[in-house]
Amino acid sequence: MKKKFIMAGLLTCIGIAAQAQDTKTEMPKGKAIVQVFGNFHTGFGAENEDRGFELERSYLGYEYNLGDGLTVKGVMDIGKSADVSDYQRIAYIKNAMLSWKTGNLTLNGGLISTTQFNFQEKFWGYRYVMKSFQDEYKFGSSADLGISAVYKFADWISADVIVVNGEGYKKIQKNDGLNYGLGVTLTPVEGFQIRLYSGLNESGEKGKNDIANMAAFMGYKQENFTIGAEYNYMMNASYKEDADQSGYSLFASVNLPKNLSLYARFDDLDSKNGWNKAKDESSAILGAQFKLGKYVKIAPNFRMSIPKAEGVNERYSAYVNCYFGF
Repeated sequence: MKKKFIMAGLLTCIGIAAQAQDTKTEMPKGKAIVQVFGNFHTGFGAENEDRGFELERSYLGYEYNLGDGLTVKGVMDIGKSADVSDYQRIAYIKNAMLSWKTGNLTLNGGLISTTQFNFQEKFWGYRYVMKSFQDEYKFGSSADLGISAVYKFADWISADVIVVNGEGYKKIQKNDGLNYGLGVTLTPVEGFQIRLYSGLNESGEKGKNDIANMAAFMGYKQENFTIGAEYNYMMNASYKEDADQSGYSLFASVNLPKNLSLYARFDDLDSKNGWNKAKDESSAILGAQFKLGKYVKIAPNFRMSIPKAEGVNERYSAYVNCYFGF
């Protein structure tokens, strides 16, 4: 009788353990995505009276690991309209995608993040303060509907290809053209990376020219500092012949004790034969970042913009950018 009780107890323990293991296996493997960008800003001088609090952008979503290398991700982008007369907030679907990773190959499909400047944006590291160069000056979109593939040949080299609609994630597919991109990332030594990219965005309309993008980036990142430089060239902006634009961006940051960082950046945008001189400029930003715990960052900074058009005054402004996210 005693042995029967012991055996029953063991079987009960095994059953409970198995049930606990099953419960553990069935638990969700996902994570919420919450990112909020805000700021307070003020201009200086007679030409810079713009001031106020601003909620620039909010990303809300969820990412779920299905197992066997499969991941699904959905993100809403809540921001402001590009139309200056529209004061309403607008919500877009930023990502609705499926990813599959097997060995050194990663495939993405759906409304995916593009590869044109994603690498530079992550290397810059202060997206909530200012977009990376190509995003800031509309050289391309950060997300689009299509497919992409990344393959890591070795620790020092990987390549990626992408085919998307070419009209970004805020518009439906209107034209028949597609946007093709090819990128190569090199890591010759630890911390030092080189990124080369070229892309062709078909116009899909008679009488309009295809847009071509070329970009070169190199940067060095260590635990205490980051430095980077990029050069970008876009041919036939907005599908217009000879509407070429080019520019470069230089940036650096250093991490100090007590969750403090300093950062600086200089951009220069130019257009071929001055066709877009009204928007050509040199700009600079200098600031600091304070980390308040794990999820909150505050970044006061000073900005200067020097327009290249004659008779246009320089602009100076101060910002306090804030970030909350996990």
